[in-house]
Amino acid sequence: MQITPPFAYPEIDTLKKTDRVVMPKAGDTPRFCHELHVMPVSYTEIPVAQRDYPIVFVTADNGATYMTMVILGLKAKQNLFVSPLGWDRSVYVPAYVRRFPFCMAKVTVDNTQRDERVVCVVKEAVVPEGNPLFDASGTPTAEWQALEKLLQEYETDLVRSEELCKAVADLDLLEPFNMQASLNSGATLQLTGMYRVNEVKLNELEPAKLQDLARKGVLSRVYSHLLSLENFRRLTDRAASMEPVGSAPAASLQ
Repeated sequence: MQITPPFAYPEIDTLKKTDRVVMPKAGDTPRFCHELHVMPVSYTEIPVAQRDYPIVFVTADNGATYMTMVILGLKAKQNLFVSPLGWDRSVYVPAYVRRFPFCMAKVTVDNTQRDERVVCVVKEAVVPEGNPLFDASGTPTAEWQALEKLLQEYETDLVRSEELCKAVADLDLLEPFNMQASLNSGATLQLTGMYRVNEVKLNELEPAKLQDLARKGVLSRVYSHLLSLENFRRLTDRAASMEPVGSAPAASLQ
């Protein structure tokens, strides 16, 4: 059996009732998130996340499928929203962070990927001194019930994100774009591999197609995405306050 971990996740394994798991303390940010300059964002999160982050479309298979992502930094391994104190609490903290050290992942058995996903946990979080998630009779604790609800709802929401991406891609609304920023320090930063909705094409859609997007809830998310692109200016301001003098390598989202 092979397990495919989510984007950038550490090594994971299926969760067992006998596992004892070290739970993050309030305000903690997983180590792997400190070096993520992009992060998946789900359908329901988009209207909230658009207040703080640029939201873009990204593809890892040459346009066959797309994902919605928030931009966290202007170069590789740069997360401008994390400090030694954790994630900036003045902004929205994505569910991708809050669900750690758990996730749901696809499993491959005999070279065939199953449709259903299984609950998994990061291997390094499973230790003898960790917290039990089930009692001796196999009944889930209240803490685990709340976490499992978050996982299930988030997984369902990711499917809605996939449907959103497919809807705009099928209408040929996505276009590639790059972003370049010159910081006060003199550094030049560039992001490539991003896609956005073409507003001209969106406005030229037939009324029936626009109504269909609105009915499905896609249109409101598209407008949230477009509004969020203004946050690149705020992201540049964050980077300018932290970046040492000099140039920085370009970061690709591909």
